[in-house]
Amino acid sequence: MSIGAFSISLTVKDIKASKAFYEKLGFIVFGGDLEQNWLIMKNSDCIIGLFQGMFDKNMLTFNPGWNSSAEEVNPFKDIRVLQEELREKG
Repeated sequence: MSIGAFSISLTVKDIKASKAFYEKLGFIVFGGDLEQNWLIMKNSDCIIGLFQGMFDKNMLTFNPGWNSSAEEVNPFKDIRVLQEELREKG
């Protein structure tokens, strides 16, 4: 059952230095806008978001219905439906 893709969203102090660091680890820019101080970077199925000045803390990001390439997964199990099913089962 596919429910979606997870990534980590990191608060960074210097988006350009962070980009360079993750590129050395084999990540490539997958999305975002450097001039707006946010990037999505990918290394195989591992996805990180780099955010300068947008959030106070690091976060786990969940994208329901997407795979790690930001492509729609069909079918997928909507996590909200799954949550309701689990509540009904007690």
